[in-house]
Amino acid sequence: MSIFVKNAWYVAAWSTEIDDQLRRFTILDEHIVMFRKSDGTVAALEDRCPHRLLPLSKGKRIGDTVQCGYHGLTFDGTTGMCTRVPGQTNLPKSAYVTSYAIEERHGIVWIWMGDPETADPAQIFDLPQFTNPNWAVHHGDALHVQSNYLNVAENLVDPAHVSFVHPTTLGNAASENVPVHVQTEGEAIVAWRWIRDAEPIGFFKNFGDFDGNVDRWHYYYLYTPCTAMIDFGSAPAEAAIAEDERDKGVRILALHFITPVTETYSIDRWMHIRNTALDDPKAEETMDRMFRTAFQEDKEILEAVQAEENRPAKRRPIRLAIDKGPLVYRKRINELLEK
Repeated sequence: MSIFVKNAWYVAAWSTEIDDQLRRFTILDEHIVMFRKSDGTVAALEDRCPHRLLPLSKGKRIGDTVQCGYHGLTFDGTTGMCTRVPGQTNLPKSAYVTSYAIEERHGIVWIWMGDPETADPAQIFDLPQFTNPNWAVHHGDALHVQSNYLNVAENLVDPAHVSFVHPTTLGNAASENVPVHVQTEGEAIVAWRWIRDAEPIGFFKNFGDFDGNVDRWHYYYLYTPCTAMIDFGSAPAEAAIAEDERDKGVRILALHFITPVTETYSIDRWMHIRNTALDDPKAEETMDRMFRTAFQEDKEILEAVQAEENRPAKRRPIRLAIDKGPLVYRKRINELLEK
């Protein structure tokens, strides 16, 4: 059985990754050629000519059509239907490539990989903070991880790893024994914890400019199939803010859009939205630098785990109390796959 959920929206690329050139992307083990049409919208077609199977990305663009570089068959960039076969007037009914539904918003290109009849743009992940002037939006990088997308996603609903994987950036020893709370009702699986009256983590030592101890939080939201949001921040301990008063502190929403490439290769496109330093471009540079350090730590862990998963198993992995979020996530994915 496939490990990929087909009927879902995935991030295909940042908007800046797609221009008027033919470019190949691989999503759910499917090769797709994408380019911007003359009206600025994005075309996404199966990257394989139905004649001799040459990738269309090795052909050339003619207006809003793509011409195969082998025998010149030409395909419409919107419908995928063949519009020309050199040397003959009849167009075979089988002369077409799959065309994928695309939605572009907030500088993100989303693609629907399943039944086009069920593609509903209302299902695309969105946040009011994207357009709220009291928040700054900044795109980060595309992190390439040689690991299954399920492992990458599980890591993003797991606050317990932060103390050990990110001891100098996103965590420290103060949170090692703080229990993790998990909520599995609703659209997102949520795992969270608060660390009260503790030393700031490295991230906020560099960015938050706190003098003393802080109250800090981590809320991990995981949406199927593989979009995650981490709401984290800090406030001075003496302020004693409540859990629903996080906007009173330095608050950051780190977004992770995971694109499964193959069974053992994923791309994590990450960005952040912040409620502080709204007009400070140096803040973005500082955050990007710290995020890159932290996510490289995740990458090393996840790729090492994948390498072991690729080897014969001697016994089933044990499960701990902290695994509730990941276990519910796997169950939800299995239910979607069965559909």
